[in-house]
Amino acid sequence: MKYTRFEKARIIGARSLQVSLGAPVLIDIPEGTIDPVAIAMLEFERDVLPITVKRDE
Repeated sequence: MKYTRFEKARIIGARSLQVSLGAPVLIDIPEGTIDPVAIAMLEFERDVLPITVKRDE
């Protein structure tokens, strides 16, 4: 599924909030990476996020 830039921003923002509040990280992150937004972006790029987008069609 191709996401719009707004959907991508919302997904990354929601996931980074989850990570910052202590949710388990779903991938192996590089050593020294502590920024929740960077972690969420890596998870998004590797397509492992359990977040879906429902569109009205």
